[in-house]
Amino acid sequence: MTIRTILVDDEKLAIQGLQLRLEAFEDVEIIDTCANGREAIRKIKTEKPDLVFLDIQMPGFDGFSVVKGVMEIEPPLFVFVTAFEEHAIRAFETNAVNYLMKPVDEDKLADTLERVRQRIAEKKSAEEAEKLKNVLAEVAPDKADEFCEAAAETAERFEKLINVKDRGQIFRVEVESIEHIEAAGDYMCIYTGDNSLILRETMKDLERRLDPRKFQRVHRSTIVNLDQVRQVKPHTNGECFLVLDSGAEVKVSRSYRDVVARFVH
Repeated sequence: MTIRTILVDDEKLAIQGLQLRLEAFEDVEIIDTCANGREAIRKIKTEKPDLVFLDIQMPGFDGFSVVKGVMEIEPPLFVFVTAFEEHAIRAFETNAVNYLMKPVDEDKLADTLERVRQRIAEKKSAEEAEKLKNVLAEVAPDKADEFCEAAAETAERFEKLINVKDRGQIFRVEVESIEHIEAAGDYMCIYTGDNSLILRETMKDLERRLDPRKFQRVHRSTIVNLDQVRQVKPHTNGECFLVLDSGAEVKVSRSYRDVVARFVH
């Protein structure tokens, strides 16, 4: 899979530096570069890239204006690259894959491209599933029904209730009531709006039991129920806090900032 990419920045040296760093990734093909927002909108509409690395502060049309300018088509994935950290939350509101600070760190760039690959793979899987469903509806309607039932069964395979043995008692916890989960070694602290329980299980095993559309890792030791998030508060160093229904605040580390984009838009 080749990731067709456009770089947008009004500073020539910034584009050259990013080009050099991207040479290390064989699946990234830089198909064009743009020096301003108007040019970027035009090139995105004509070239239809998979990915755009986009500077925010540019004369005339800034990076956010570029995103708005291509919403009439199916937009590419965006990664903001800027020297100004105060734009982080707004960047996530545009559903950006990530937000990189200049000069771009090589490890963070590699992590960002891995997220891009995952987003592209998820999109293709959804498109293929939709195509198959449409074909089946035409040539074998009975099979189309089976396909939809199978998809529903996949959604149902995640836990609705979790049994937690704590303090000599067994508690049946409704998964929807869980606000967040914190890891402490091989133990999980499960927090609901009015209670906290200890479960002996690893983070990895518990993640398999929870619907990833609702429960997302926001820190290496924290999982949050996105349905329980009521506010996003920016913090320093590109981090932010999620305010939950109970008033509890959970920090989103820089490595998991793209999670915010899943519900802040």
